[in-house]
Amino acid sequence: MSDMVEVLIDSVRVSLMSPQRVVVLKQKDAERYLPIWVGPFEAEAISVALQEVEVSRPLTHDLLKNVFEFFQGRILRVEVVSLRDDTFYGSIVVEKDGQTQEIDSRPSDAIALGVRAHVPILVNEEVMQAAGIIPERDLQQDEQPSELTPQPPPEPDLDLMDGGEERLDVFEDFLKNLGDQDGEEKPQS
Repeated sequence: MSDMVEVLIDSVRVSLMSPQRVVVLKQKDAERYLPIWVGPFEAEAISVALQEVEVSRPLTHDLLKNVFEFFQGRILRVEVVSLRDDTFYGSIVVEKDGQTQEIDSRPSDAIALGVRAHVPILVNEEVMQAAGIIPERDLQQDEQPSELTPQPPPEPDLDLMDGGEERLDVFEDFLKNLGDQDGEEKPQS
């Protein structure tokens, strides 16, 4: 487990181009992020758990957590263990009767379960190196502010304040030249 990095859920984001969602995991002790594409239902399950929304009936991941508890299995942690062919692989690490078992899982399901069980989320260091993102520092923050000479406020446009009739003529000409819906020109007035 020494090659694992603990992460927190930074956000669950929506892709405007597809029905997919992205769970953004942030390394606990660094500014490194791991985006993982998930389906809309898994994203919803993670968001519901993060916001601690009360539901009248157990959702699938609530049910799974209840099954573990019923059979005296204790969820220790959830993991993102590998990345192969652009697919993330995860596991749920459970302890029962003194034995630790790793259960193969999609990372999205493992994360949804881990949030409900309040257990750590770990990512293999190799996965973080392969798919992690370190945001570039904002260039504007790096620049030293230059001394600026205060500029007087711009003069008001007196043409607009004084009626500005000649400026509105352009719009009137445009409106007069618009055709109706059949493509015919409107009569000039």
